[in-house]
Amino acid sequence: MARILITSAIPYINGVKHLGNLVGSQLPADLYARYMRARGNEVLFLCATDEHGTPAELAAAKAGKPVDEYCAEMWAVQKELSDGFGLSFDKFGRSSSEQNRALTQHFAGKLADAGLIEEVVESQVYSHADGRFLPDRYIEGTCPNCSYDKARGDQCENCTKQLDPTDLIEPRSAISGSTDLEVRETKHLYLRQRSLRGDLQAWIDSKTDWPILTTSIAKKWLNDGDGLQDRGITRDLDWGVPVRRGAEPWPGMEDKVFYVWFDAPIEYIACAKEWTDGSGRSDADWERWWRTDKGADDVKYVQFMGKDNVPFHTLSFPATIIGSGEPWKLVDYIKSFNYLNYDGGQFSTSQGRGVFMDQALEILPADYWRWWLLSHAPESSDSEFTWENFQSSVNKDLADVLGNFVSRITKFCRAKFGEEVPSAGVWGPEEETLIARLEEGLAKYSAQMESMEVRKSAAELRALWVLGNEYLQSAAPWVVFKEDPDRAAAIVRLALNLVRVYAVISAPFIPDASARMLSSMNTLDMSWPDDVREALNALPAGHDFAVPDVLFRKITDDEREEWQQKFSGKRD
Repeated sequence: MARILITSAIPYINGVKHLGNLVGSQLPADLYARYMRARGNEVLFLCATDEHGTPAELAAAKAGKPVDEYCAEMWAVQKELSDGFGLSFDKFGRSSSEQNRALTQHFAGKLADAGLIEEVVESQVYSHADGRFLPDRYIEGTCPNCSYDKARGDQCENCTKQLDPTDLIEPRSAISGSTDLEVRETKHLYLRQRSLRGDLQAWIDSKTDWPILTTSIAKKWLNDGDGLQDRGITRDLDWGVPVRRGAEPWPGMEDKVFYVWFDAPIEYIACAKEWTDGSGRSDADWERWWRTDKGADDVKYVQFMGKDNVPFHTLSFPATIIGSGEPWKLVDYIKSFNYLNYDGGQFSTSQGRGVFMDQALEILPADYWRWWLLSHAPESSDSEFTWENFQSSVNKDLADVLGNFVSRITKFCRAKFGEEVPSAGVWGPEEETLIARLEEGLAKYSAQMESMEVRKSAAELRALWVLGNEYLQSAAPWVVFKEDPDRAAAIVRLALNLVRVYAVISAPFIPDASARMLSSMNTLDMSWPDDVREALNALPAGHDFAVPDVLFRKITDDEREEWQQKFSGKRD
């Protein structure tokens, strides 16, 4: 049994996330976590809300609420939606937790002790209209690299280039929209990342199995002239982790907080302590996942994220870990994703464009969305959500293939043998051929899941569903029954057992439908079909079952057109 630590990029607290956010990190992380648990491994799956920085303050101000109250409310909303989509986190924490505050200050102290933090007098934008310094995310303007006119002062979300506010063309305040800005001097703490270039280079070079997308981005930012820079880790804000050197005050930094991109990744670790503190476990229980001197040396740590998060997770966060000089677990594998676009444009939280998680669950159950998103995950390139493709995939994959198999065999058995597994008949050549094809298909499916190839895994799973339909079509128990009821019984017995097998292997993708399939088969047996022949005998003759309701209904043309129109504009 392996030990697998899984973290998903933590979502900003400001509002409900759209489907592009979901498929870029949390959903494929859940797929992997569910699969690894199903194979008998020990898994710790962590996520949290990213609650500090400009997005939280701006969203709270827009909502007319104190920022701490707003964050608490939105954490509950995001937790409810993650539950609704079946995201099986062991802990869904908060970056504003006391655990993260203490650990962030701890890391800052260790980095300072190592000589990796320096005080820098820098030029920062001051807004006369707002009466305050504007941290980078409070400033918007045109990107000097790609000319995107809504770039932020820390990074352009269009081309992912890391920026400083003074780089922007025609900058404006994100609070008031004012262009009455002035550059003033202020003092901040910087993490001396450039001095860790050699360590980071050696670490990245050692990750020969990373996806090309991850490696190419990491090496670009490491080796480009403006890539690996010393980065400010403090901001002039009220909301955030107060700047302290461990437990001690930091003279001259009393009114500042740590930059959100310094404290947010540390929440991955702090979330594990939130997990143990909230469940009565000891510190040893979380340290065995994160401290290599306390058992984490045999942990495989996998991160899931969109490509815009890769620079921080391959440079800044590892620099924090390495620079601390302490035996913390570094990530082993980073699964990164391109962007999912929406119906001819881009998903955008700031512009309210696309389908958001709450809206999706209002019109269809989670499994419909999970299947489409994962089977179209933007791995090798950007992909696009269209309503036509969504309708086609749901109808052809879920309704016509899997749903059709379950419905046909359970209804036929009820009509001819009653609602129990029939006992007569023996397997013949057709069953032996099917077993061999299932064994081959399961091996391919497992290999793709182990490799975290999401789309290929979905394709292999669908191919396994197709095998069941092809078998039924070829064996034709409804025809055989007229001449040889015993032979028909043997076919039905195998097919009913195949329903249970499909429930087990499909659970990482469509957990709710899987649970319904198991319930209809009247079993809690979730054992993985390592031995296909044995698995196809798991439900013995005489075992009761029930014909389930329609597993997946088809999406009509009228519904597709209605939804396409409804979600063509901004959110309310």
